[in-house]
Amino acid sequence: MTYTSIGNARLGIAGSPWGAVWLGGVLVLAGLFVLADVVAAKTASTILFGLALLAAGSFEIVHAFWAPHWGAFFLRLLLGLFYAISGAMLTAYPLASSNLLSIAFAAALMASGVVRLCLAREYWPRHGGLLLASGLVGILAGLVVASKWPIGGLWALGLVVGIDLLLHGLWWIMFGLSLRRQPMHP
Repeated sequence: MTYTSIGNARLGIAGSPWGAVWLGGVLVLAGLFVLADVVAAKTASTILFGLALLAAGSFEIVHAFWAPHWGAFFLRLLLGLFYAISGAMLTAYPLASSNLLSIAFAAALMASGVVRLCLAREYWPRHGGLLLASGLVGILAGLVVASKWPIGGLWALGLVVGIDLLLHGLWWIMFGLSLRRQPMHP
C-alpha cells in the first residue's frame, strides 16, 4: 500500500493528494456524462442526471471521512449531501413533475454554490479562485434553472449541472496536485 505523510499523520491513498485528484476525476467524469446527455428523453435524463449526482455526492461524502484532517469537514460533508440528495430525488421520482424537480434542484444548486463560496475563502491559497468560480456557477445555475423552471426543461438542468460538476471537479484536481507540491498546513 502506498503511504504519504501530511503533517505527522500516515495516510493511505484515500487521504493523500491522490484522493482529491480521484474525487475531482469522478466529478469531472460525472459532469462530462451529464453534458453528453443534455437532450435525451425527459425520464432517462432525470435518472442519468440523478445517478451522476448520487455517485459524485457519495464520493464527496466518503472523501470527507477519508481526509478529515484537510479541514472544513462538515462543509465538505454538507456539499456531498447536497449532491447526493439531489441525485436521489431525481432518481427516485423520474416521472414526477419536472417543475417541482427543477425548482427543488435549483435550490440545491444554489445551496451547494453558497457552501463552495464559504470553502473558497478557507482554501484560497490552494486554487480557491477556481472554487469561488465553481460556487458562483452553482448559484447562477440554480438561478437560471429557477427562473426558467416552468419552461426550461431538463436540457437546461443538464447543461448547468454538467458545467457545475466540471468546475468543481477541476478544483479538486488542482487542489490535490497542489498538495503534492507543498505540505498541507493545519
